[in-house]
Amino acid sequence: MVLSTDRGFQRGDGIFETLSVVGGKPQALDLHLNRFETSAAALAMPKPDRESWHSMVLRAIDENPSDQAQYLKFMVSRGQESVDRPATVDANFGPTAILYIADAASYETARASGISAVFLDSGRDSGAAARAPWLLLGAKTLSYAVNMAIARAAGARGADEAILTTTDGYVLEASSSTVVALIDGVYCTPDASIGILPGTSQVSLFEGLDARGEKTRRGLITQDELRAADGVWLVSSVRMAVPVHTLDGSALPVNPELTVMLNDMLLAREN
Repeated sequence: MVLSTDRGFQRGDGIFETLSVVGGKPQALDLHLNRFETSAAALAMPKPDRESWHSMVLRAIDENPSDQAQYLKFMVSRGQESVDRPATVDANFGPTAILYIADAASYETARASGISAVFLDSGRDSGAAARAPWLLLGAKTLSYAVNMAIARAAGARGADEAILTTTDGYVLEASSSTVVALIDGVYCTPDASIGILPGTSQVSLFEGLDARGEKTRRGLITQDELRAADGVWLVSSVRMAVPVHTLDGSALPVNPELTVMLNDMLLAREN
């Protein structure tokens, strides 16, 4: 039960993670727990009890078996807001923790056929995260209203997704996924220092690509570089690697074989 005074409900003051469960096994659980801890530190929240969360995740999966792929979300808020002093946390209540698991939607069509995307201006430049860490640009917080607004804006423009850009022309991320592009034979992704969420799936993907001897790079990517890429994918824990076939109305190359390879890597993830 979540009380109406909970700061997660009232203010989005908390953190969360969502991971994929395939064949009864959580994918990249350690990476998600690492990011969970990093987000807590960014919000000056107590460090999560890693062993307890690890145990709860495994228990939830064990008690909710399914023949389908599942997604599991775990979150924690700062706690209850004081009724007498709304700007403070009530010392009588600890953080509110929630975990739930459900069957995931099928993204097979999107993985096979691809999706359309548009560029959206984030309203900030590439140095904003370094200048203003209090904006929490690299933390996975419960404050997701902006992410939902981005998705709606994409839909209003006739696209399936939006890719955010900086005011000085660099690529950031999509509403809930990381951008990966094949540019001149190198798999590239924006570096998290530009002010994006460090993608757990992107990390797993690059580990697999590196092991295969493929070239990878984390760094700045311009909008023009993305438009000219030999392939663009939006990568996330549940949807996995989905190719972008159209960007701002212009066609992008789609390579089904590469997409299958990338998703096979993600499906093979272990802790």
